[in-house]
Amino acid sequence: MNFEHLIQINADDPALPTLTREQLWQGLVLRAEQPQLFVIGLDSCIVRERTDTMLERELHYGSATVRDRVTFTPNQQVRYDIHAADGEIGGSLTMTIEERGERELFLRFEYRTTLAVTDDSEEARQTHEIVKEAYRTSDIDTVRLIREYAQGRQDPNPLH
Repeated sequence: MNFEHLIQINADDPALPTLTREQLWQGLVLRAEQPQLFVIGLDSCIVRERTDTMLERELHYGSATVRDRVTFTPNQQVRYDIHAADGEIGGSLTMTIEERGERELFLRFEYRTTLAVTDDSEEARQTHEIVKEAYRTSDIDTVRLIREYAQGRQDPNPLH
């Protein structure tokens, strides 16, 4: 299953503080480095390998373990590649910062999964819509948390 959507970061809404590209980038890095701040149900994250542009991680959800690789294109993109194992769904998530004009920042989320889309049944369509809505909700929450960290309303690592 492939799915993508765009979230506008800066809008003409005085209730929403404007984020700089650097603050947005630091928020994406924080999400990769400390995913338990962003992902409900994640018990722990162990970084197994690290370079300037990559993390190999092991994520623990109760008794389940997921391994992934996070690749950074500094100030532009974060890509998560989930290693499929034991019949689990694998795939990727790419978050790309887009800039369309002065202070017009967007964040594009692109999902590519091994979840089959060949079944045309109503049940399969409903399942795909539920998955897409879960992705959207999670991504909106990610942006909300990045805003809060950037504004210093949350600890552990304010983004300024």
